[in-house]
Amino acid sequence: MTGEGFRVSTRVAVLPPVPALLPGYLGRTDPVADLRDACREAVAWLVDGASRVTVLADPPDEAARRRGIEAPLGFRVAQSLLAQAKYDRDIDLTGTAADADRLLVLANGTGCRGEKAPGHLDPRSFPYDERIETALAGGDCAALAGLDAALGRDLLAAGIEPLRQVGALRLDVEAADLLYAGDPYGVRYWVATWQCGHAAGGAAPAPGQFR
Repeated sequence: MTGEGFRVSTRVAVLPPVPALLPGYLGRTDPVADLRDACREAVAWLVDGASRVTVLADPPDEAARRRGIEAPLGFRVAQSLLAQAKYDRDIDLTGTAADADRLLVLANGTGCRGEKAPGHLDPRSFPYDERIETALAGGDCAALAGLDAALGRDLLAAGIEPLRQVGALRLDVEAADLLYAGDPYGVRYWVATWQCGHAAGGAAPAPGQFR
């Protein structure tokens, strides 16, 4: 069914592929407690009433493959959080943003926000992260679609191609919420949710009102 008036509700949650979110990394104290709480809130919202969740994440890098790790970190974090939310339905790890109505996107900003950051300090990281953060908070698909993926790789950002995929969709973002923003390890992390309408056919609609 197509046509300018056809609309499909879409939910999008964006959270970082952080090893500290996996149960095996949790010690007596939780170094990312606020981040973990925000991720749990976002995932619980995403799976409410869902029959399928599509996960978008970067593939494993060459260093991980040499260690025999074939499952991307993003997929492992997503599956762990979905299990904690007691989601027991279909998880699609091979789909695309275009054919999903529940999207779990694993992405984080640059890793160059301080001298002790993984990539040390790179001043280019701050405007790059600000663009993503503003887009997530404001439901700006065009800004995500236009992200410079090569610069993101240089700055150790993750999930930029998945974010670009989401941005390329014709989504009418009806509510955009930024649940978390921080850089506890010199890496910028966000947890964001979008409640969207997806207009099939016609021009891309303008974003709606945001909370």
